[in-house]
Amino acid sequence: MVRLTGHMGVPVIVIDGQAVVGFDRPRLEQLLASGGGQRPRFGLRVADAGRMAQKAGGVPVFGALVGSVAPSSPGERAGLRNGDIIIEINLKPVRSADDLEQALAGLTRGSRVTIVFLRGGEKLRSEIEI
Repeated sequence: MVRLTGHMGVPVIVIDGQAVVGFDRPRLEQLLASGGGQRPRFGLRVADAGRMAQKAGGVPVFGALVGSVAPSSPGERAGLRNGDIIIEINLKPVRSADDLEQALAGLTRGSRVTIVFLRGGEKLRSEIEI
């Protein structure tokens, strides 16, 4: 927690990346009411595909490289696998892991999501409801 928040106090509650040190009920209610903690997770671990290709000495590819997919997650339901490169979410280009995070940040439960990704040399498309 010290690395995450810089605080040693307890409790430390993190909601959607925002730390609340101590039991600050108004702040917790505010974060929860604003949808904090309600954002759906895709169950993916990703890295910048371009950076990984450069490290491996390969041809630069832009997108988010899938490193792992959690079982029973929306990512698994979408058919994503380790090694896939996500290049588009709902018509928004994904050039890096940060782009993917930004594209997913605006989604809510019940949203339909179209994912375009590369597997091998093939461009695939999947649509799921989260």
